[in-house]
Amino acid sequence: MRGFVTGLAVASLTLGGCAARPAEPAATAAPAQLMRWPDLLDRPQPKPTATISYGSDPLQIADLWLPAGRGPHPTVLMVHGGCWTTEIADRRIMNWISEDLRSRGIAVWNIDYRGVDRPGGGYPGTYQDVAAAADALRTHAPRHRLDLKRLTAVGHSAGGHLALWLAARPRLPQASPLRSPGPLAIRTVVSLGGLPDLEQAARPPGSGCGTEVVAKIAGGRWAETSIPRLAPIGVRQVLVNGTQDRIIPNAFASDYAAAMRARGERVTVRMVERSGHVELIAPDSAAWQVAVGEIRRALGR
Repeated sequence: MRGFVTGLAVASLTLGGCAARPAEPAATAAPAQLMRWPDLLDRPQPKPTATISYGSDPLQIADLWLPAGRGPHPTVLMVHGGCWTTEIADRRIMNWISEDLRSRGIAVWNIDYRGVDRPGGGYPGTYQDVAAAADALRTHAPRHRLDLKRLTAVGHSAGGHLALWLAARPRLPQASPLRSPGPLAIRTVVSLGGLPDLEQAARPPGSGCGTEVVAKIAGGRWAETSIPRLAPIGVRQVLVNGTQDRIIPNAFASDYAAAMRARGERVTVRMVERSGHVELIAPDSAAWQVAVGEIRRALGR
């Protein structure tokens, strides 16, 4: 775990100082002492109930976080970020909020996938991985008494984009290699500091992820990968962002919401003061409490 922590901390510093710098957020409250990655990642690591493979690659796995009781358990489909790059982050970055949800009686299916820096990752492999991981949840739900009727997808950073994309799968073009029959139905998506519009993220100045990685994950196929191109997707969408996020510009949420509402979509934006990018997945933060409220509302809790 130490190599993962060190790699993520170094990567976050590199991203924060790359040439494609995020726009400065609008002035709101006085600058806060924002969390750094070690503030989260150096904490004791909670453990999932089980790790389940959905494919043959070592990264084609998902962690199941199962709460106490017989169920049926309301369920969150969790998608990690890390600029779509495995070297930066994997599913373990979401362990602390997965444990928090489990303690609240909510099951979590926390998926991993091949990033753009792994053989088979990028377009189309990363999308095919997250789609297969999502659909595998349907296979395992009966055994673990998971209630998928109100399934909510939660994604952080690049995972916010992928969670929205999973909800948009029924809108994929018929000829797309990303299309598969009977995709898992998702009713609500909660995006935590996400990059929902890949075309916006690909234009300079971009975000803390830079613009080159966006080109890799999109593969030039915007009609299949950028959520506004797939609209209307017909699911409730909640975008939770920190007003002092130095990785993802706040405009990514506000601009996306305006464009999607114009298409008749239900999009809510929650801007959390004195919060950055790490706070969004730290269980003791104000930003996560906002996210939890939205998740519980989506699950009818």
